[in-house]
Amino acid sequence: MDRPNVILIFADNLGYGDFGCFGSKVHRTPHVDRMAAEGMKFTSHYSCSGVCTPSRASLMTGCYPRRVNMHVSGTGTPVLRAIDPKGLHPQEITVAKVLKGAGYFTACLGKWHLGDQPPFLPTRHGFDYYFGIPYSDDMTPAPSRPHWPPLPLMRNEKVIEAPVDRDYLTQRYTEEAVRIIRENKDRPFFLYLPHAMPGSTARPFASPAFQGKSANGPYGDSVEEMDWSTGEIFAALKQCGLDERTLVIWTSDNGAIRHDPPQGSNAPLKGWGYDTSEGAMRMPCIMRWPGRIPAGAVCDEVSTMMDALPTLAALAGTNPPTDRIIDGHDIRPLMFGQTGAKSRYDEVGFFYYFTHQLQAVRSGPWKLYLPLEGKRINLRGQMQSSPVALYHLRDDISETREVSALHPDVVKRLTGLAEKAREDLGDLNREGKGQRPAGWVDNPKPQALASA
Repeated sequence: MDRPNVILIFADNLGYGDFGCFGSKVHRTPHVDRMAAEGMKFTSHYSCSGVCTPSRASLMTGCYPRRVNMHVSGTGTPVLRAIDPKGLHPQEITVAKVLKGAGYFTACLGKWHLGDQPPFLPTRHGFDYYFGIPYSDDMTPAPSRPHWPPLPLMRNEKVIEAPVDRDYLTQRYTEEAVRIIRENKDRPFFLYLPHAMPGSTARPFASPAFQGKSANGPYGDSVEEMDWSTGEIFAALKQCGLDERTLVIWTSDNGAIRHDPPQGSNAPLKGWGYDTSEGAMRMPCIMRWPGRIPAGAVCDEVSTMMDALPTLAALAGTNPPTDRIIDGHDIRPLMFGQTGAKSRYDEVGFFYYFTHQLQAVRSGPWKLYLPLEGKRINLRGQMQSSPVALYHLRDDISETREVSALHPDVVKRLTGLAEKAREDLGDLNREGKGQRPAGWVDNPKPQALASA
């Protein structure tokens, strides 16, 4: 099999129901919808966290965030912040390192959020080229954080603008993506495009050409500009004769977050981003590779972002690291529509963590919310009551019928899987046997303009 180019497009806080092909009636997303018609929709695809940093850590390493100790920041918050002493350990092997080792040119364009100190930047984690912001677009100076720098735009390891104009981020990332495709058309490449949008601010950003054009305010404007961006990327692939030689993956780091009034949509899932609900961790996902992935297909087997590393390694003709635990699985049988292909998570379980705490487990169609003795942690550090609850997600995608009393055998089996996860990955103040350290720097410094 020929090794494909790989483009992985990754939104920030985009909901399960925000694309037309996933049910949106307010967003015009013709390019993404066409991608779904020409490829495969994964309807049970999961992030490994309802918040940004842990999700991205799992994507890059093929591991649960707790395994690589990226489930909390250096100060114990759910995500890394500007000038954080913590970051992804330099000795972790990322999907970029794996593909670079297989001869791929590797580029990251967009929001990194795995550490803004030099040892943690994309260029230290296998990317030949980086252009983007090192953390969330809302991490800007404020009265409560006057020491934070203006939002920096970086090229490789230097800040080239601060503050960057967020209205133009999607446009500029797209221009860089098209350039990279054209300049690397004669060698295999891995292009990771983690958009900054819709983002974490109350008013998402879009370039003037898209402002006020959607039926859903600034949020819809940003979604429709990302769809335009997708169209530009596909046009560049066709112009370069790379369309049938390129695997394109589109997904999001976590679900749409709660706003009043609502902006994004996780429908028909229950819940919002930033917790362990389906709305927080179950992502829209589309994969397209003409001639290899069947067109118009739908896969409802459980898959996760951790699967990217072992799957892309196999497609590149190499192997994932064998000197450490990798939690993800090679999902090529699912991608290629192999008859009878099943998810490995049916057997081993998929685990929903919020920061330190294991809160739920899924196996096959079943999701069990674990009984946590009234101590379910949420984003605000509050404790919420949490009795055991079991849902059959394929028959009841919106979780309207709690059925634990009818299926004690399922509750027992999933509880056993959860206990194995606690032994391996840990839970609250309990360390797991299989955890690895994060990176750390003493006296972290803000990213400042190169000319400063």
